[in-house]
This record gives sequence, C-alpha cells and structure tokens, in this order.
Amino acid sequence: MSILFKGIDHIQIAAPIGSEEEARSFFTDILGLKEIQKPENLQGRGGCWFQIGPQEIHVGVQKDFMPATKAHPGILVSNLPSLKQTLIEKGIKVKEDSPIKGRDRFFVSDPFGNRLEFLEYD
Repeated sequence: MSILFKGIDHIQIAAPIGSEEEARSFFTDILGLKEIQKPENLQGRGGCWFQIGPQEIHVGVQKDFMPATKAHPGILVSNLPSLKQTLIEKGIKVKEDSPIKGRDRFFVSDPFGNRLEFLEYD
C-alpha cells in the first residue's frame, strides 16, 4: 500500500472558554475570513471554524488554556504588504523576524496570545 500525503485540511489553535465572539471579531472583522458552520455533532464543544483558502482554521476552546507562543501556523497570502498595513491600521502589533530567503514574512498574536505567521513567496 502506498500513501500519498496531499496537504493540510485544517489547523487548530486554542482559546479560552467563552472567547468565541473575540475569535470571530479577529478572524472575520480584522483578517476578513469567512466563518463556517461546525458539524452539528461538534457544536456543543464550543469554538468556531473559519475558511482560509481551501483549508480551515479551527479555534477550539480549552479549560486550562495557554497560548502557543512558539508553535504557529504559517499562513500563505498574496499582497503581504497590504495585509500588514491593514493589521497595523486596526491596532494589531506586527513583529518582524529574521528573513528567510525567498519569503517575506511577519508575525502577529491573535487576541489570545497565539503566534500567527503570515508569509508571501518572492
């Protein structure tokens, strides 16, 4: 049997219990992502899901929440400078880091302290 890895379906990040509205505000109002309906059998767990290209970001709520300050998704975008400017205008702190050849990038923290990287290939 041969196995072919096809890509990433979704990433999940954690947030404190009861923070769904804050997540919605950040991911839809600030980043412009579309919220998608969670499957009915998972709706009782809390959290919310967002479409990001063909993939999804799942924000799951966690009782003993601690933000991921090192581990992070790398979110590929086009027009990275425009995203950066939009985030700055909306009061989001943008953090630069060491360059990687062939990639422009920066980091932000979501409202819960999770690290997110946005990047664009040269």
